[in-house]
Amino acid sequence: MKTMRLVALAAAMLLSLGVVSQAQTTLRIGLAEDPDALDPSTARTYVGRIVFAAFCDKLFDIDEKLNIVPQLALSHETSADGKEVTIKLRPGVKFHDGEPFDAEAAKFSLDRHLNLPVSFRKPELAALDHVEVVDPLTIKLVLKTPYSPLIAQLTDRAGMMVSPKAAKEEGDKFGLHPVCAGPYKFVERVQQDRIVFEKFADYWNKDNVFIDRIVYLPIVDATVRLANLKSGGLDLIERVLATDIKDVRADSRLKLSSALELGYFGLTLNIGNDKNKGGLSQSAKVRQALDLSIDRDALNQVVFNGEFVPGNQWVSPEHPYYQKTFPVPKRDVEKAKALLKEAGVTPPVSVDMMVPKGAENEQVAQVLQSMATEAGFDLKIRLIEFATSFKQAQAGEFQAFLIGWSGRIDPDGNSYVFLHSKAPQNDGVYSNPDVDKGFEDARLTSDPAQRKAIYEKVTGQVLKDEPIIYLYHRKLLIAHTTKLEGYRPMPDGLVRVIGLKLK
Repeated sequence: MKTMRLVALAAAMLLSLGVVSQAQTTLRIGLAEDPDALDPSTARTYVGRIVFAAFCDKLFDIDEKLNIVPQLALSHETSADGKEVTIKLRPGVKFHDGEPFDAEAAKFSLDRHLNLPVSFRKPELAALDHVEVVDPLTIKLVLKTPYSPLIAQLTDRAGMMVSPKAAKEEGDKFGLHPVCAGPYKFVERVQQDRIVFEKFADYWNKDNVFIDRIVYLPIVDATVRLANLKSGGLDLIERVLATDIKDVRADSRLKLSSALELGYFGLTLNIGNDKNKGGLSQSAKVRQALDLSIDRDALNQVVFNGEFVPGNQWVSPEHPYYQKTFPVPKRDVEKAKALLKEAGVTPPVSVDMMVPKGAENEQVAQVLQSMATEAGFDLKIRLIEFATSFKQAQAGEFQAFLIGWSGRIDPDGNSYVFLHSKAPQNDGVYSNPDVDKGFEDARLTSDPAQRKAIYEKVTGQVLKDEPIIYLYHRKLLIAHTTKLEGYRPMPDGLVRVIGLKLK
């Protein structure tokens, strides 16, 4: 009997060891919001880009120093006149449905980004006339005009490749069952709860993929996100609160990475699509008055413990394209009141301020509300679910929208898409022909000095018109457990999963 018990115990131990050896590793990532559509043509959120990084490879990527590096493309060559860009593609790549990635598939994806009626990639590829298939692994992008930001655009969603077969079969539902060519393939999504991916066995770089599954969990409350990381319920969280930096650094089980974002946070103002015809849409002086009511340094200290960078342009004061001719303005309540008087507006000026839910957003809104009150404004804070805010913004159902932009490596990616008259993310319907021409001219030259001179004129006009009140530039704060190895902080704040390991 004793012998039988020992045999049974040994068998149980062997079975247990077998289970352990075959156990799947799962990386759990806490997100600050639930992403919008998982379709690279129609998506427009930063949090969505974090998820895309795991399953939707691009033609090109960036490294830690903002250099453009190959991903699904191997190389590119631009013609002398700047109107043709020839791209060599990586051989042996498959989409998650087993379909081959080749020149025809690359052409399909770029055509889809450019021609899909609801695509947000159109302004990013506006100069593209058509795509030619040169051979099975070579495409030629034929441009209407030279377009200096093109390769930079192809490091993001405009460069993401989708399976032609799946895109045709799913139609406008593709975002519900996305099929790309990245390291992980889509398994399921439950809105506001989880997005699940599993390792793609035929990934072209599979030898550097070490984790079996990734689960993204949207948790809006940053305090709850951090608590889950500390308790072991999460392995990595994005957008740690600036006020929690000391707490994270004091925990030996956690690591914190920090980098200044490429983008900005600000107030988008509804100029041309305000159904209620509020004061902000009637006069630039009213918009300038609201700007002058804000103390950016105080806002940074009160909400972010001074960790962020106050700003007034679409790039930070540390960026090479920042226009020092127009420094961050100081608060001037008396001048703000005088501008309201000049505009013929009687205080208090009522403003519907749409604010996506989240502790930091709400604190920023409350500080802005308090400051603006002293100058004669009544900012009415309207809290709203993150993804819904974009739908209302497109519909013009706001007067001021507190929203950030995660940023791009080329300044065009931080400006054109929001400020050009015909851009699809110009939610405030701002329009100035001189600004339009400036943005178009900046795309025609690759000389940094010439581009900066063009942007200086554009910046001066935009700051006068005030379609967006730029407020600050965030530090990208990502915390993870020490059990996660191989994490590399990137300047775009996206989590690259290649090379990650869980102890």
